[in-house]
Amino acid sequence: MLKLLSVVGARPNFIKMAPVIRTLLTHYSSEVHSVLCHTGQHFDDKMSKVFFDDLQIPKPDFNLEINGGSQAVQTALIMQEFEKIVLKEKPDIILVPGDVTSTLAASLVASKLGISIAHIEAGLRSFDRSMPEEINRMITDVLSDFLFVTEESGLKNLTHEGINPDKVHFAGNVMIDSLVYFMPKIQASNIHVNLGVEPGRYGLVTFHRPSNVDEVDYLRDLMNYLIDLSSRLPIVFPIHPRTRKNLIQRGIEISSDTHLILTEPIGYLDFLALARSASLVITDSGGIQEETTCLNVQCVTVRNNTERPVTVEMGTNHLAGTNLENVKKTVDKILSGDRKTGKIPPLWDGHAAERIVNVLCS
Repeated sequence: MLKLLSVVGARPNFIKMAPVIRTLLTHYSSEVHSVLCHTGQHFDDKMSKVFFDDLQIPKPDFNLEINGGSQAVQTALIMQEFEKIVLKEKPDIILVPGDVTSTLAASLVASKLGISIAHIEAGLRSFDRSMPEEINRMITDVLSDFLFVTEESGLKNLTHEGINPDKVHFAGNVMIDSLVYFMPKIQASNIHVNLGVEPGRYGLVTFHRPSNVDEVDYLRDLMNYLIDLSSRLPIVFPIHPRTRKNLIQRGIEISSDTHLILTEPIGYLDFLALARSASLVITDSGGIQEETTCLNVQCVTVRNNTERPVTVEMGTNHLAGTNLENVKKTVDKILSGDRKTGKIPPLWDGHAAERIVNVLCS
């Protein structure tokens, strides 16, 4: 029997792994022994446990409970504890999604122990090595034996980097698998009523990247812009723990006398219900660029690059950069009615997990 050890550590990982685990348990339970390890990288219950609940992921077989510390410390601690799990479980394949610290750490352990690695969401590149995620992606791809690609750019990037094409599989996007599968529950959400916003008449905002929330002057200017924008339409802003901590430490206060609705992190189903009915989404997230493209919702990405270019070239994503004047112009253009007419990229059809598991089990 094939033994797969899947690794998750942060919010995007849960969303990507849910359809794969569901496929394994539903259709391959007699052929595959599936084991799940949560590194604990996202230690806030609202950023972790809620996603296991929403996404119907089984309780992890192992939880390393490693969080906090620098990139180096976290990577080292995950490697140290994950190695013990691998030596005990002796899996045939380690399955890692995305580009977080847990992905890199697990891949390094597996490679040194001679265990095959399958990378979900391989080949994406921002070409910005100041982003830790870019380093994680590149190293994981070099080490991997199965590389599952979400979009055409990933195929081109891996070819350019000299990756053996026999290892590369254009599988589609498992993020969209989750979106398609849970759409009935997303449509049934009453989050709009709870927050007092009217579908189609509010904006949704998320920010968590160091380039946007760690520098005090920029963070203050960003919050002032969001407050100003909320005078034109209500803005729902679920605050990431990193962003909340920086607002508190820098003494940046938000008056309650605005239409900027600050909330705790919101569960997966409720968040997508908000995204689905938003007039626009403003974000620095990677996955949200994909979800809004699939939902045909205008997305303003406050970054200078994206590793998901298909969302700009084919979808509804506007890459506005981090200059707030450019962000304002992009938002104004959308609110004035100049909106992208997007298309759903190839193989973003809700069946990526099936294609991935078929390859691994063949």
